Amino acid sequence: MSSGHIKVSNAFQLGLLGGLGVLTAILIGNMLVTIAGVITYVFAAIFIALGLDPVISWLEHKGLKRPLAITAVALVVVTAVTLVTVSFLPALLAQAAKFIESAPAIIDGFQKLPWLVALDAKFGGAIYTTLSSAGSFIANSANWPTMLGGVVQVGLSIVNGITGGIVIVILSLYFTASLKSFKRFIYAMVPGSKREKFVNISEQVAQAVGRYVLGQVSIAAINAILGFIFMLIVGVPYAGVLATISFVLALIPLVGALSAATVVTVVSLSVSPQLALISLIYYLIYMQIEAYVISPRIMNKAVAVPGAVVVVAALAGGTLLGVLGALVAIPVAASGILVLRQVWLPHQEKR
Repeated sequence: MSSGHIKVSNAFQLGLLGGLGVLTAILIGNMLVTIAGVITYVFAAIFIALGLDPVISWLEHKGLKRPLAITAVALVVVTAVTLVTVSFLPALLAQAAKFIESAPAIIDGFQKLPWLVALDAKFGGAIYTTLSSAGSFIANSANWPTMLGGVVQVGLSIVNGITGGIVIVILSLYFTASLKSFKRFIYAMVPGSKREKFVNISEQVAQAVGRYVLGQVSIAAINAILGFIFMLIVGVPYAGVLATISFVLALIPLVGALSAATVVTVVSLSVSPQLALISLIYYLIYMQIEAYVISPRIMNKAVAVPGAVVVVAALAGGTLLGVLGALVAIPVAASGILVLRQVWLPHQEKR
């Protein structure tokens, strides 16, 4: 009677089994890479649904039944996305095209900054030589198809980004509507003896991550709106494109706002060093206000994520799955921190 165990009697069988294991691992890895974009969309939609859930809960507390609250939030989200797409997208694409065309001139202007020239003189021309080589490559329009993958590829990337955004919005609305039933399904899979504690911790994680996502989106929106108004007032070109870039980057705490400020300041150099200085001063002041006034007021009920964890999570997520991966990685890190505080640390204290 066979015991059901596989017996390896020689080196050939061992090598064959090992090879099959490696091939299986490679196959699974390739499958995960292929559907990585879909997985990212799903995670992004789940986090957005968690971010919308506090708004729905607030409407419920105001006396609105949950189905009506979900419908109201869904209508607001769909209306906002539609208005932005219809009214803002054509101008944004036009500005993006002009921005790409003027990028070599912006880089060339950066190389001619007096302080950079003076700094280069102290290093014997090494800095200018390096930047000049890089700038010459970027400024040569013949290299742009190689760097950007061609005009057609850029267009496809834009279309894919818009399509991905629509998919995420649709999935977010679906997950928002079915969030409670999905939670009940997950909770039912946990043994009854441990279910109460699991439900308690899961609800805390969901609420904290939801507040975190909603708070970070609010902070990014404030950054983009105020930056857009500032750029219109002082005359920074491509204000719409830069505000959109600022919003996306500002979704990543700490490094996002600094990256957005850097982009706006560098683009301001295409107009004048004075405008770049004004932009730099504005963003330095704004980042202080955001760090000490806006962020604490908005994020006071969300789980705090240490700066080092934010940077590592953003780098890891960005490396694996691009910008969207960097954005998703932060709420994942927030969830992990809350679970660590609620489960692991109390367990260690009892040992």
